[in-house]
Amino acid sequence: MSGLTELIDSLEVKFSKMYHKMDTLEKKNQELSDELLQFKENNKKQLKTIGELESQLESLKTVNAILGSDDNKRETKLKINSLIREIDYCIAQLSD
Repeated sequence: MSGLTELIDSLEVKFSKMYHKMDTLEKKNQELSDELLQFKENNKKQLKTIGELESQLESLKTVNAILGSDDNKRETKLKINSLIREIDYCIAQLSD
């Protein structure tokens, strides 16, 4: 009988240890899930910021090209030609 009691006691100890380990792992899993969610939200914000900055960069390039800086003479000429074509197209549309 004492062998059976020792076996039951041993199983209870093992069960207790496993339960404690499972509880610890569940808490760690929840912490990691929360951290992942924060990283995803941060990533979305950063992607939005990148998009806005790229848009601003394009706007600045366009303004710089229109202003005719020495660095962008070729781009300035191309932009002016593009604007002239757009104006001609608008005039043609209004004429019809």
